[in-house]
Amino acid sequence: MKQVATALFTVAALLWAGIAAAQSTFIQVEARPDLNAAQESVRAIAGIVRQVKGFRMASGWYGVAIGPFTEEEAIDRMQRLKLDGLIPADAFLTDASAYTQQFYPVGGSALAGTAPEAPSLQGETATASNQPGIPVISEPTVTDTETPQQAARSEAILPREDKLQLQRALQWFGFYNGAIDAAFGPGTRASMAAWQEDQGLDPTGILTTVQRGMLLDEYRSVLSSLGLTQRIDDVAGIQMTMPLAMVEFDRYEPPFAHYEAINNSGVSVLLISQTGDEATLLGLYDIMQTLEIVPLNGNRNRSANSFTLTGENDRIRSYTYAVLSGGAVKGFTLIWPAGEDRRYNVALQAMRDSFAPISGAVLPDAFGDAALDQSVDLFAGLEIRAPESTRSGFYVDGSGTVLTTTEAVDGCGRITLEEVYDAAVTARDDTLGLALLRPSQTLAPLGYARFQGHSPRLQTEVAVSGYSYEGVLSSPTLTYGTLAAARGLQGEETMKRLALNATPSDAGGPVFDTTGAVLGMLLPEENPDGKRLPEGVSFATDGLAIAEFLSNSGVTASASDNSGALSSEDLAQLASTMTVLVSCWD
Repeated sequence: MKQVATALFTVAALLWAGIAAAQSTFIQVEARPDLNAAQESVRAIAGIVRQVKGFRMASGWYGVAIGPFTEEEAIDRMQRLKLDGLIPADAFLTDASAYTQQFYPVGGSALAGTAPEAPSLQGETATASNQPGIPVISEPTVTDTETPQQAARSEAILPREDKLQLQRALQWFGFYNGAIDAAFGPGTRASMAAWQEDQGLDPTGILTTVQRGMLLDEYRSVLSSLGLTQRIDDVAGIQMTMPLAMVEFDRYEPPFAHYEAINNSGVSVLLISQTGDEATLLGLYDIMQTLEIVPLNGNRNRSANSFTLTGENDRIRSYTYAVLSGGAVKGFTLIWPAGEDRRYNVALQAMRDSFAPISGAVLPDAFGDAALDQSVDLFAGLEIRAPESTRSGFYVDGSGTVLTTTEAVDGCGRITLEEVYDAAVTARDDTLGLALLRPSQTLAPLGYARFQGHSPRLQTEVAVSGYSYEGVLSSPTLTYGTLAAARGLQGEETMKRLALNATPSDAGGPVFDTTGAVLGMLLPEENPDGKRLPEGVSFATDGLAIAEFLSNSGVTASASDNSGALSSEDLAQLASTMTVLVSCWD
């Protein structure tokens, strides 16, 4: 009798071992980067779903899973749970090899044997470890034995969202560059085969259930690191998925809601919200391009009711979108550290796809302390892009050609006129200190320089027109003085010495006599030898030397035919039509 009981137990144990080996498939619901967050998630899910487990994953993250099941059971259970809305649409199947240690339920052993303990026979207390002749049931070894035909069948019943996620994951890892459309055509098949080959697997072009789990597990680890979560900002009137593991709300400073970096992410987000119309949208389009967060290198696209701005440099890349919606301008800006293109692309795609204005809610024109704390260097708390230096210049012909000093253009990555028009150096004379600039587009200035053909008497009044305050004022300033000498200190006939107090940013500006004729161009305070001029002493390149330089550069200098002295108001008006702000950008 005892021999019969032992034989029956042996059969039961072997059958149970087979069941345990077969029940090795889990439904992974989500993954969290830290244990505390994972414990909160697993307890919440366990309150509505049976057989919930928590595991530490091979990647170091913590996974929330349901199971174990056989593969067929897992597929059926996952479909039902998704249809009932009890688990997210991106939940997927995986096997026990994805996990290293169970943390929930405490003391659980789902990885040591993936089925309930084998029942003992009545009247026996035998176990596999203490009965002679009974093999020890060891931890099951999970292998991927799904054939391409089986893989194709299990793939065919995947929900559309799961298929989209597979394409996104393949795209993320650089294997797929086609449309994200859930249609597994030749492009998707080729990318699957490339991924399999990269993993050392048979490149069939059809991912097995285990392989899909491997691919999506790593991809979801990336998504978890971003913390992509829907955010509803009722004050700004915007709802959108945002990378909330990388940013958090900081303040309102119209027209922006500022979400600043956390966890040393270097990422920030602005929600754009202000009452307005097409003119408001156009104004914002122009202002945004002056901010440091919108680097100069990038595409700009604008229509009647929306715009996008992209920019990148060696520090950051950014994307801005704004649209007219119900009498308001709504949008967002994403700023991301340079060199993290893949995560940036995932976050940006999620934000663009989910962006939705909320009608009836918009930021006021001023909000709290931000209404009092204003600066000419800031716009709504954001730093306005500033040039490395600003100098003056003046038009010398009717097509917008500008003359300035060589100091104004040395070492510039970009040169602008009036901070709007790009310009390039077409000629220069380092001895005279002259540089000729041509704008990238033809301009039609209201006025341009007309040169005096003779040198006026010494001690006569002269005036320099320049942007004395580096462009803070929108118009040039006239600085008056006298002609002190017709030559330089070393007797240079190409220079004139002036008795006037100029600022560094006046350099490059035109020097007028009382009739409004141009006598020369103001030179910088510091000469090439590094010697700084005494206070009240300035120098200008002589008008005749300028005319010769212009002629050699293909520009004809116009002579002045003025004879009578101008009033200070008329001279200031004349100077404003021809004086130009020249900016040097890094």
